[in-house]
Amino acid sequence: MAVDKVVPSAEAAIAGIGDGATVMISGFGPPGQPDLLIQALLESDVTDLTVINNNAGAGGKAISELFAAKRVRKVICSFPKAIGSTVFDELYLAGEIELELVPQGTLAERIRAAGAGVAGFYTPTGYGTELAEGKEVRVLDGRPCVFERPLVADFALVRAYRADAHGNLVYRKTGRNFGPLMAAAAEVTIAEVGGIVPVGALDPEVIVTPGIYVDRVVLAAEGDR
Repeated sequence: MAVDKVVPSAEAAIAGIGDGATVMISGFGPPGQPDLLIQALLESDVTDLTVINNNAGAGGKAISELFAAKRVRKVICSFPKAIGSTVFDELYLAGEIELELVPQGTLAERIRAAGAGVAGFYTPTGYGTELAEGKEVRVLDGRPCVFERPLVADFALVRAYRADAHGNLVYRKTGRNFGPLMAAAAEVTIAEVGGIVPVGALDPEVIVTPGIYVDRVVLAAEGDR
């Protein structure tokens, strides 16, 4: 039986994302950032979100616009600030947004662990700092290591270069970044893509995210991202 995961609009793609949801958003700044889906969230009434992203404050039509609209209750990221933007700073200092700061490598591994079904892992990163407060520490091979839990999400919004109707995804250059990890770590994964090709047109050797991890595909503006 054919499985067509393509939806007609960004509004249809984000259906089901409700107040209080935890949402992973791919991107390393603008590369790999699903602008169309972020804009759809912004135009919806959804609020009280927890956003997981690498550098949540960066980019043009970025997550910072969700911050400014006060749709985000908590952000989990490795870098929440952006050059020229004070939105996050002002909300954080006013106590209007929570922050869980995670070192970049640990962030990626916590997301990967969720997708792989790993219950947690030990890392020396963060030991002896505020980031390790309240966490279990074990000495492994003579090094104190901090236990980190996996990061799971209700939804993942990712940007890919091309997709087919089955949800198989390929990425382009740095646009790949967190997309494959997040696609595997969420209950529902929504992919914004720069083009949709016929099933069978993608070389299986270059498919990075298999369609089994993707629930919905929406076409954004054609492009090379």
